[in-house]
Amino acid sequence: MPELPEVETMRRTIGSCVGTRIEQVERCACRLKPIQVSPRIDHLRRRLVGRNIVATERAGKRVVLRLDSDEALVIEPRMTGLVLVAAPPDEEHLRLRINLKPGFARNGRAATADRLLFWDRRGLGSVRLMRADEFAAAFGPPNLGPDALQISAEQLRERLRASRRAVKVALLDQQAVAGIGNLYAAEILFVAEVDPRKRCDRLRRVDWQRVHAATQKVLAEAIRYEGSTLADGTYRNALNKQGSYQNHHRVYGRAGEPCPRCGEQEVRRIVQAQRATFFCPSCQKR
Repeated sequence: MPELPEVETMRRTIGSCVGTRIEQVERCACRLKPIQVSPRIDHLRRRLVGRNIVATERAGKRVVLRLDSDEALVIEPRMTGLVLVAAPPDEEHLRLRINLKPGFARNGRAATADRLLFWDRRGLGSVRLMRADEFAAAFGPPNLGPDALQISAEQLRERLRASRRAVKVALLDQQAVAGIGNLYAAEILFVAEVDPRKRCDRLRRVDWQRVHAATQKVLAEAIRYEGSTLADGTYRNALNKQGSYQNHHRVYGRAGEPCPRCGEQEVRRIVQAQRATFFCPSCQKR
């Protein structure tokens, strides 16, 4: 957490940054574990100040700011990071502040943001400024697979069908398909009616088609509800507002509750690759 829907929501809600000019870059004083910043802050400041933000993108679970220098500022939230244009949840965990001069995007729309913040409770996130060749090497094949929102059913099957891993574990492989994390993998496989323990090499073509359709359905729903804010309350969109997809989870975090599809079995929790998996033993038969 955050996964593709949360990061995509952050990307969309910092749209007011596109067209702004970077005026100041400050690494905020924080007594907690520092985040990774590359290059070091004085070099980062020198390369960023005076540059315009021309686009926002997403690379898997990372927010990408494209600059008029053809460089990319890559912000990786990891477990507890937030990219914000509004006041942060608190000042204690604020890691980086970028002051912006409002302007106009290339399409003529007003760019109204006056700041961009990176907040991270646990300090596991990172901020990296990368040249175009560095970005391509880090986030192109084979390091990052096709995006989960763009991959076709046949691509998904071809990339995973020979694997002997359980399908739930395989879906978390960012080199195979980018953006899916633990929460949404469980939701996807429930919608697809596929047992998360089933090996990829034992899935039929029709199974992969169902997994692909469920991926598109679940991720689109989650983005529409602006992601999932779980019990710890950490995740917020860029305006520091909670997502609401947690109210629509079918199985994730619902162990012991009746299955929302069959109503006969209770949702079961198991551990796969050191992560919790939730599924219905009746609807997702092995």
